Amino acid sequence: MAKRSKKDEDPGTINKIIDRIKGPGRGGPKQGDPAKKQIQLSMWYFIVAMILIFWLQGHMGGRQAETVAYSKFKLWVQDGKVESLLIGPEQITGTLKGQKGKPAKTFVTVRVEDPKLVGELEQKGIKFSGHVESKWLGALVSWLLPLGVLVFIWFFLMKRMSGGAQGVLSLGKAQVKVYGEKDLKVTFEDVAGIDEAKSELEEVVEFLKNPKKSQRLGGHIPKGVLLVGSPGTGKTLLARAVAGEAGVMFFSMSGSEFVEMIVGVGAARIRDLFKQAREHAPCIIFLDEMDALGKARGMNPMGGHDEREQTLNQLLVEMDGFDPSAGVIILAATNRPDILDAALLRPGRFDRHVAIDKPDIRGREAILKVHAKDVELGEDVDLKKIATMTPGFVGADLANLINEAALIAARGDADEVTMANFQEAADRILGGLEKKNRVMSQKEKEIVAYHESGHALVAMLLPGTDPVSKISIIPRGIAALGYTQQLPTEDRYLMTRNELLDRLQVLLGGRVAEEVIFEDISTGAQNDLQRANDIARTMVMEYGMSEHLGLSTYTRTPQARYRDLGLGSSEREYSERTARDIDDEKSRLMEGAHQKVLLLLKNHRDFLEKLAGILLDKETIGGDELKQFALELRSQASAAGEKL
Repeated sequence: MAKRSKKDEDPGTINKIIDRIKGPGRGGPKQGDPAKKQIQLSMWYFIVAMILIFWLQGHMGGRQAETVAYSKFKLWVQDGKVESLLIGPEQITGTLKGQKGKPAKTFVTVRVEDPKLVGELEQKGIKFSGHVESKWLGALVSWLLPLGVLVFIWFFLMKRMSGGAQGVLSLGKAQVKVYGEKDLKVTFEDVAGIDEAKSELEEVVEFLKNPKKSQRLGGHIPKGVLLVGSPGTGKTLLARAVAGEAGVMFFSMSGSEFVEMIVGVGAARIRDLFKQAREHAPCIIFLDEMDALGKARGMNPMGGHDEREQTLNQLLVEMDGFDPSAGVIILAATNRPDILDAALLRPGRFDRHVAIDKPDIRGREAILKVHAKDVELGEDVDLKKIATMTPGFVGADLANLINEAALIAARGDADEVTMANFQEAADRILGGLEKKNRVMSQKEKEIVAYHESGHALVAMLLPGTDPVSKISIIPRGIAALGYTQQLPTEDRYLMTRNELLDRLQVLLGGRVAEEVIFEDISTGAQNDLQRANDIARTMVMEYGMSEHLGLSTYTRTPQARYRDLGLGSSEREYSERTARDIDDEKSRLMEGAHQKVLLLLKNHRDFLEKLAGILLDKETIGGDELKQFALELRSQASAAGEKL
């Protein structure tokens, strides 16, 4: 572990950084934090100020006095009803003599120039005194104090607004999630199935632990590492594992969090993010969904987005501006590297590109072992077999599979997760939720049974197909009335022409089975026909597997700018005559496969009827029973001299 300064080891420093960056909505000030205490004190200041204003108004204003005319006031003086007077420069305030059981009444009148008033007051024995009003004190109470309270409230509200991540005063602050050394508990042991990517990033970990080793011979670590892979392959998990292994702070943001409606906010957040990273080096900056921020400039023919391009320009400047030896590593993740700006991908910015592919069968088994650590597995659970039955699954899919299996077991009040639970979870993920309440007529069930039996028989008879592991006529998902499950014995990366033709025939097996048995066809083969046509057209246009058209391809990968707008499919670089030849060749492949499947099922009609009868009785066939059926079928075909 690399040596670190006392500042980096102080947990209080990390907490202050997190509290400064995060607002209440992002795990900001918690109960007992200084920020929350300050907010509470500000509230008390506001309450005390309001009480003070009310007290001053009540104290200085006194009781409400009746305003009377000066002539009426003179009549009261002459009648001896006035007890005392307070004579001011503009008004006279007086008190009438009280009556039994009633309080003394206060009145106010306007002062006029009356030289005889003082003599009359002395004659009647009325107590009077003079009063000089302070104009500045009244102005202070009536104007300045309320204005001060309003200013205080405004600052208080602005402070509360700027405390959150979405505050008006914090628009230029990077809304970054900060993880300290103790917060990151993910290491390379938690990452499986992507060993090549892990080995690529071990050099980054070694640099963060011991930077002098890489600089000894004059080299320097790459400034940025771009993680490229399909969704769910573990890009974010791998980035956090790098920070966890190196024991450094981890700054995480998504590309979409930089760009706002207000011009200049995105660039300001980029500057703030890199400023924080430099202050707490060594550290890792992780930018998720990089394609939202780094999309190629000028790629939209309808007009660009100046704010997004300005944010990207600022990122390019920041990546060029910091010293590689400072200990700041930039990791970014995307599943669309083809639309990223070329300036981001050049050496000096994202120097290294790490491809994270879908795991193979061994990788899937390793991933299953990681996610199954905290799951009570039954003795019959074989993770290798589960890895075999999940081709094409990524890490997120496998984690979801284990979670679904655990939920199914818990729903049945089981003490452990069995292999049957995993099989049911796989069926649910691949085929959809089982529709137990969907009622089909007996005629429809027969059509579905023969349809699925046709798929299965063709797959059993042809050598270039994957083994059939399960057949079901239980409705699943939105439109699936049944399904035939084939599991590959190994991972495949290439397909031969004969294997593609065999797969084409398997897809047509369901429709042809309906022709053979019912001498009619249904709408249930719509998806099969669509997939079969896609295979045939791809063989002709992309793979050059057409005898008539020869070694030619007729597709062109659209440029990124047009693919992003959905305009790539409109490009065509061949004539109308060639397009007609392509359609004819595709139709020839489809019709050839149709005739072969028709002959195959007519020759084995007895097995087709037998398998359909079992399906109508049990609704689901799999395991040893299906294997035994396949052995009998292939044995009969071999005895008849059919070439398998």
